[in-house]
Amino acid sequence: MTKRLLTLSTLFLAQFIFSAPVYAQKTLDECIKMEETTDKQSRCFDHVKEVLERELQTWVNNHVFNLEEKALVTGRYSALKMFKRAQSDFITFRDNDCRWQYLAISPREGADIAYKKCYISVTQNRITALSMVP
Repeated sequence: MTKRLLTLSTLFLAQFIFSAPVYAQKTLDECIKMEETTDKQSRCFDHVKEVLERELQTWVNNHVFNLEEKALVTGRYSALKMFKRAQSDFITFRDNDCRWQYLAISPREGADIAYKKCYISVTQNRITALSMVP
């Protein structure tokens, strides 16, 4: 029963997640094309960031769930601990990687847009990496 439930939840999760990046990319492209006002473009990037952050959290939750299930069966929690550490390190890396780009442009206009583009790109790469893990 548990294995069947896990399979169904994984299929549902995969269907949801694989549809989101296309939506996020389409929206990202739309944001880039917006040159009317920096404010409007910035809000557009904020929306894409929120969508991707939710998607990333879904992938993280899925991996944590799967690793917890394996740990309960095997009694080995090292993979779960390492995954949580890797995710924490990723968050730190993403913040620092995008922050230096912001600071390199600042105080000129567009620094916030550069930060958001970086944040979106790095997050999309992480989602792609997590989606490839069985």
